[in-house]
Amino acid sequence: MKKFSMKYKKNLISIITVVFNGEKYLEKAIKSILNQTYNKFELIIIDGGSTDGTLNIIKKYKRSIKYWVSEKDDGIYDAMNKGIKKANGDIIGILNSDDTYRKNALKIVNNYFTKNKKIKFLFGSVKKDRILNGFYPNDISWKFNIYPAHSSGFFIKKIVHKRIGLYNSKFKFSADYDLFYRLIVKHKLYGVCTKFTEVTGNFRLDGLSSRVSIYNKMLEEFKIRIHNNQNKILVISLCLIKFFYYWLCKIKTKF
Repeated sequence: MKKFSMKYKKNLISIITVVFNGEKYLEKAIKSILNQTYNKFELIIIDGGSTDGTLNIIKKYKRSIKYWVSEKDDGIYDAMNKGIKKANGDIIGILNSDDTYRKNALKIVNNYFTKNKKIKFLFGSVKKDRILNGFYPNDISWKFNIYPAHSSGFFIKKIVHKRIGLYNSKFKFSADYDLFYRLIVKHKLYGVCTKFTEVTGNFRLDGLSSRVSIYNKMLEEFKIRIHNNQNKILVISLCLIKFFYYWLCKIKTKF
């Protein structure tokens, strides 16, 4: 098991794990980071004031954790912002406490950022119920399902956060959508995805995102698009179409 070292600065990858009462899966997430074949990384854990056995797990691995804190926060994206502010690395990755990295994940990430200096962010292929791959920025004006996953698949240069800002924590479910809209549309920054075979992580299907109702997701997506000054008529039309589609699917499942 690798211990944290500040020997390297160039291409140091900061991994931020946000957790709240996550004792069931947290240790697996931590181990998946510490067992990476690429060892120029730091681990930052932001706990939201857990009352289960989460803190015991964090303390068990504290020698391998660069920074951790346990305190109440204003949601998952507020916690991510805390971690970003503490990050020392050139590159930042997000790994939720119930997800894991593949063994070569950070090696793959480092190779992409090293070989192509123009890359500002990267989406790794991710295993959910199947392997998801690809990045379709041209579709963002009408859908946000343009990338494999945020947790275990998304990596960004820290300098980009200094330029465009952090996650907007007023969006409780999908602040990553807002961040990606700013990256792609407002700032026109360059990002790529890994190859289908270059899987960076495993994403649990029963995580936080799966517990948010489709209607709350749609409402927040609407707010994100309006917040970013997208055409209101287009946004309303998209909302109505999606609502009708999900309603129709729900009706069909009853028969």
